[in-house]
Amino acid sequence: MPVKNIFKGTRLSGGSDLVFDIVNNILMVIVLLVVIYPLIYILSASLSSADAVAAGKVWLLPIKPTILAYTGIFQNKSVLTGYFNSAYYMVVGTIINVIFTMMAAYPLARRDLRGRKIIMMYFMFTMMFSGGLIPTYMLIKSLHMIDTRLAMILPGALAVWNMTITRTYIRTSIPEELYESAEIDGAGDLFVFWKIVIPLSVPIIAVITLFYAVEHWNSYFDALIYIKRSSLYPLQIILRNILILNISDFTMITSELELAQRYALAELLKYSLIIVASLPMLLIYPFAQKYFIKGIMIGSIKG
Repeated sequence: MPVKNIFKGTRLSGGSDLVFDIVNNILMVIVLLVVIYPLIYILSASLSSADAVAAGKVWLLPIKPTILAYTGIFQNKSVLTGYFNSAYYMVVGTIINVIFTMMAAYPLARRDLRGRKIIMMYFMFTMMFSGGLIPTYMLIKSLHMIDTRLAMILPGALAVWNMTITRTYIRTSIPEELYESAEIDGAGDLFVFWKIVIPLSVPIIAVITLFYAVEHWNSYFDALIYIKRSSLYPLQIILRNILILNISDFTMITSELELAQRYALAELLKYSLIIVASLPMLLIYPFAQKYFIKGIMIGSIKG
């Protein structure tokens, strides 16, 4: 009798697991559709005719496919300049960010560093309090970085939150015995940092690299405040100017039909600009995805 009850309970448990799997898969498919549909819609709208987009005829597939919006965007030479500037800010800025973050996180992760708690308090203080926009602008101006590329890179050279995640990852993932054995063999701090810490911290480095790269690529406000020369504008400012000028420049409009066409083109440009601005990040993300979950979970939950 007890044996039958055991098997009976097993069958019931297996049935409930099957129901759970089916319901879970259905919910995941629904979530996937909810997430992916806007992306498909934006891509289809950017490839459709301006009239079809303005009339709301686009639902899933492009209507009267055309690359007019992309042609109009890339015929503007400033777009290529914006791409170069954004790529420069992203690559150079991310390299500096990662170097500064690792150099700060490694010593603060060592338990034998004297005063590390006080130093961490100074770092954390900057997360909660800042001088504000005007003092920051005055500081950047006094350092002669206004209207230079450095204004887009150096003020945010270290993000305390990313440094904290990296510090926690190093402290929880690399045992102290490894440092001790390296020191017994005569290794110095630089050797330990370069040959041991860096190779073992690849997951968290990939995570913070992605964080910094996205931040630099989407940088908009800093350029609006610190950059005056159009030759130094990042892509986000260039695309904003294209869209605003296309909508608000009424001096050359001579008829209501032309006004309607201008608004239809502006509606089409919105979707094409989203694709143009998002594509580099969409291409970078898959390469960092395999490290993303591991690095962020270990760096944020443990310790």
